[in-house]
Order: sequence, then structure tokens, then C-alpha cells
Amino acid sequence: MPAEIDFIAAAPLLLVALVLGYLLGSIPFGLLLTKAAGLGDIRDIGSGNIGATNALRTGNRWVAIGTLIGDAGKGAVAVLLSGLLAAHTAADQTWMMSLAALGAFLGHLYPVWLGFKGGKGISTFIGILLALYWPVGLLFCATWAIVALVSRYSSLSALVAALLTPVYLAWLDRWELVGLSVLLAALVYIAHRGNIGRLLSGTEPRIGQKKAEDTAEG
Repeated sequence: MPAEIDFIAAAPLLLVALVLGYLLGSIPFGLLLTKAAGLGDIRDIGSGNIGATNALRTGNRWVAIGTLIGDAGKGAVAVLLSGLLAAHTAADQTWMMSLAALGAFLGHLYPVWLGFKGGKGISTFIGILLALYWPVGLLFCATWAIVALVSRYSSLSALVAALLTPVYLAWLDRWELVGLSVLLAALVYIAHRGNIGRLLSGTEPRIGQKKAEDTAEG
């Protein structure tokens, strides 16, 4: 990220970006769409997670697809809106977009409306990356798909993709986004700490296997 910035002067706009991102990120699409479809409260289904993977357990694939698109979209919209705001002000665009991205991610993981119990952030992470620098967003998706195909572990795929995101950004010379990606990847690992424990113990269910506990992304 840029080293030279007057944070005192920029503070109001940076705060707007962070709060805007959080409010957008905290929209619980999985909960809203599940209820709208007459399927009840997603928190009472499967793992109780509000993300797309658990939405699929409702048996309605369109709800799951809508949740995936909504969760990814809110991250992308937060980033793009903050970029537009920065373009019409004196604010630094990279900082504005990065703080909006962080806000959106935190909003999804810890939505105030749901007692700070949200999803695990993978769909939102993808949306953020596509908006910030789409080639890395595609690399994230490709990494997830390859690891999932080989291992059949959804959580492991997400963890590997998140870990490699800073590497991809550095490789493509987008160093101004590396710090943000490291922070988001760390949050992904915190959100997946239960999955990591099960992977280490060999009890993590594979893709397609019925699960009694929360192993979902979202």
C-alpha cells in the first residue's frame, strides 16, 4: 500500500469506506434467501452456517447459488463503490478499496445483526479479489477447484487458495495488495480453525459426504 498518505485528513473517507464495507458485508444473503424460499432459518439447518455451502443443504440449489452470488457480490460491490468514491475525492483509491474490502469481510464473518456469528468468508473473499484484481480472483478459484478435485476436501481447498493469494499478488507485482491479502487469509484461517483441527485429526468430511458438524465455507 502507498506509504505516503495524510491519514488525519483522509480519516473521514477511510472510515466511510470501512463502515460501508462492513454494512454491505453483513447482509446475510443465506438467511434472507432461505427464509424467502420458505425453507426456514438457515441457522437451524445443517451446520448452522449462513454461507452458500450450508444453503445447499436446504435441498434448493437456487438458494445456494443465490447465496454464493450475493456473498461474492457484496464484497465486490463494497470494493467498487469505495473505488468510485475515491475517484471523486482526494482519497487514496488503494486504501479506500482495501479498507472497504476488509470491512466487507469482517461484516460477513461477524455481522452485528446476527450476534457477530456469520459465515467463513470464502465467497466474499472471491468477490473482493475479483473487484480488486480479477486475475488473482480467477487464480483463487482455479486453486480451490484443483485442490478440491485432488483432495475432495472443501475446507482444505479454501485454506490453500487463501494461503497462496498473497503469493499470486506478489508474483503479479501487485505488492500494494499483499498486506491486505495476508490479513484476509489470516481471518480465513481463524474462521476455519475447527476445520483445521478435523483435517489434522483425519475426521474432516470430504465433499459430498454427510456432515454433522460445521465444515462449510460461505
